[in-house]
Amino acid sequence: MVTGTLIYEGKAKKLFTTGHPDEVLQYFKDDATAFNAQKRGTILDKGIINNKVSERLFRLLEENGVPTHFVERKSDREMLTKKVTIVPVEVVVRNVIAGSLAKRLGLKEGEAIQPPIVEWYYKNDALGDPLIADEHVRLLKLATPEQMAEIKGLALKVNSVLQPFFAERRMVLVDFKLEFGVHNGRLILADEISPDTCRFWDQATRESMDKDRFRKDLGKIEEAYQEVLKRVCG
Repeated sequence: MVTGTLIYEGKAKKLFTTGHPDEVLQYFKDDATAFNAQKRGTILDKGIINNKVSERLFRLLEENGVPTHFVERKSDREMLTKKVTIVPVEVVVRNVIAGSLAKRLGLKEGEAIQPPIVEWYYKNDALGDPLIADEHVRLLKLATPEQMAEIKGLALKVNSVLQPFFAERRMVLVDFKLEFGVHNGRLILADEISPDTCRFWDQATRESMDKDRFRKDLGKIEEAYQEVLKRVCG
C-alpha cells in the first residue's frame, strides 16, 4: 500500500516519496493513452503486467551490465526505484520498420533494419515529443555530447540483450522507447520496459502484442498483454 507523498503523476504511473531520500516508489496504473494523450482508455491489469514485466527485464539487464533504477518490486503495482533526474530525451531503438518511421519515410512495414537505428525525441508533451537531432539536444541543453554518446551505447547494449531474450520467447522486438536518468552523477536506465513502451510481434503470425492493439483498435488488448506476461515471466 502506498503511504508516501505523491511527487508526480504521468500517463501510466504515479511517483511517491519513501522513507529514503534516494528512492521513490513507482505505482503502475491501468490508464492507457495514445497519440499524445488524444486517445484515452483503460487496459485491465495493465499496471500489474507492466510492473512484473519491467522487473524481469530490469533484472536481466542488470545481470548483463546495464545499470538501471530498479531496486525491488514491492507489490503487484508498486516498484521501488532509485531517485533520478530524468534526461528529457526519449530514446527509440528500431530493429524493424514500423509505426512512425514507416509513415515518416514512406517505407514498408516489416523489413528488418541493419544495423538498428537509434532516434532522439524531445520529451515535451506540449510539443508532441518531436524527433530531434544531436544539434537540437545541444541547442536546448538537454544533455552533454558525452552523455548522449553514453546513452546511445547503453541503448544499443539494451537492444543486444533484449533481442535474443525475446526471440527465445517467439517474439520479435520491433522497436522500443527508453528513458535515462542521472543518479549520483551516473547515467542509468529508468522508467519501464513493457508492452506500453515496446513494439512486439509474434514471431509466427506477426500479430501485434503491445499497445498498438489499443492505438489501432485491434481488439484482444488485455489478451495480448497477458500473453507477453506469460512469455516473459513464465
